[in-house]
Amino acid sequence: METHPDIIDMRNRHEMAERAASTPKVQAIETLGFLTGLYLAASPWIVGFNNFTTLAVTNLIVGISYALLMSGGFGRAYERTHGMAWASCALGVWMIISPWVVAGDVSTTRTIWSNVVTGCVALLLGLAASAAAKAAGKSGRSGRSGRAAREGRGASESYGATRQR
Repeated sequence: METHPDIIDMRNRHEMAERAASTPKVQAIETLGFLTGLYLAASPWIVGFNNFTTLAVTNLIVGISYALLMSGGFGRAYERTHGMAWASCALGVWMIISPWVVAGDVSTTRTIWSNVVTGCVALLLGLAASAAAKAAGKSGRSGRSGRAAREGRGASESYGATRQR
């Protein structure tokens, strides 16, 4: 790996992604996302609709998944995990529609308000995480990279030239 022609540029991109993940904005998004997921997981017992087993289990599973998704990968490789941020958006949408979709009649005032508000917050946090990840990705890319860019060649040409030496 040390002989790779673009090692310096790869290290710079990695450092930029780490800096992007350590900003107060990103840390706030991760923390709020984690707390939103924990609330969703515990919401059947907090709000008082734990007698609706299907929705309670759905909220528990989706809440834990959302909390792990928002706090698990973003801090380590923020630039490369914007796809996971879109998955958190999908979980937010699922939270919004789940009182009407899961089996049984679980669409009561408590379940609807809890899931819709939590789902909207989760969706907004997922969009914010995705936007921040996309911004970090754009700042780390510069078209051609490393020695290939300095010498005016594409990366594949540079690698071929290096291999011939």
